[in-house]
Amino acid sequence: MSTNSTRAPFPGHPGAARRVSDRLPVFPWDKLEPCKATAVAHPGGLCDFSVGTPVDPVPEVIQKALAAHTDTPGYPTVWGPLELREAIAGWLHRRCGAEIGPRAVLPTVGSKELVASLPTQLGLGPGDQVAYPRLAYPTYEVGARLCGAEPVEYDSVDELDGSRVRLLWVNSPSNPTGRVLGADELRRAVAWAREHRVLLVSDECYFELGWEAEPVSVLHPDVCGGDHEGLLAVHSLSKRSNLAGYRASFVAGDPVVVAELLGLRKHGGMIVPAPVQAATIAALTDDAHVAEQRERYAARRSALRAALEAYGFRIEHSEASLYLWATQDRPCWETVAELASLGILVAPGDFYGPSGDRFVRVAFTATDERVAAAVERLTAAR
Repeated sequence: MSTNSTRAPFPGHPGAARRVSDRLPVFPWDKLEPCKATAVAHPGGLCDFSVGTPVDPVPEVIQKALAAHTDTPGYPTVWGPLELREAIAGWLHRRCGAEIGPRAVLPTVGSKELVASLPTQLGLGPGDQVAYPRLAYPTYEVGARLCGAEPVEYDSVDELDGSRVRLLWVNSPSNPTGRVLGADELRRAVAWAREHRVLLVSDECYFELGWEAEPVSVLHPDVCGGDHEGLLAVHSLSKRSNLAGYRASFVAGDPVVVAELLGLRKHGGMIVPAPVQAATIAALTDDAHVAEQRERYAARRSALRAALEAYGFRIEHSEASLYLWATQDRPCWETVAELASLGILVAPGDFYGPSGDRFVRVAFTATDERVAAAVERLTAAR
């Protein structure tokens, strides 16, 4: 066997000249570890509001559907059975007002997977631009960098170069701010995208979690005129049904683009497991568990907001989603450190872009007991 030390390293090896990981920013959550260690050391334990991960039980109706389909030895299909696609289309009609059929929907293996891989699946690369809001979920940028496209932030679509942007992300309700885009704002984005022949993808994963504003889907006739050409909407069951561990989500919209993605995903074997497909059907055809979960989140949101405001925070936007976008009008890492000393862990706003550097994102997905503990600590420290 050759022992030639001058041989080039394998692709992906730390010594390789061009690693895909070199295109990516530092994983933001790794930066939070020292503050987490401080918060964990608090005598009353950690109150973790940094990641919006569900902590409540998976609804029984969904667990039963999953359990009933565990004996499925054969391969499931990428598109899923017609019953699944009809459930997705039915939910989109019932909750989002979208006139859509089962041929224009596609289950995906978690929404983050789709966000990160969509530019690559669409064939984007060097010379193309992927645009996303200035304050945004970091994976939009990651998806652009993975395929070698240029990531571009925007406040208004009018700032963008329509000759170079190939994919336009909108996000409502927003992660991290909880801001809801109204129908007028969405219509303007759709008009701009269609004028420049840009694919617009709307991340609507927090759609059923509006508190002070009612989210509107880009697929609603009032926004798109009843025509889904050039439009996709991404939805997740992680938040509304406590299914983050199931990786259940879907994309829907332009049937031509959906068909293209379906063909590519068949080749890649990007398949939602059959038991999860069955669980998705149960989740989307039952609204009762969503209403119950909303009540839990509403109570936690109210308690945390009152305690943060009494402590001296100002809450901006936050009219929807699972987060409070909070500021003390000082650098976000100072706020993170101060709260960590109370055993409370939150996410620094600069995780979501430089313009968030004086905010923190507070997720109200912790248990009632942990929320109560945080409220008590904030009240005592005033």
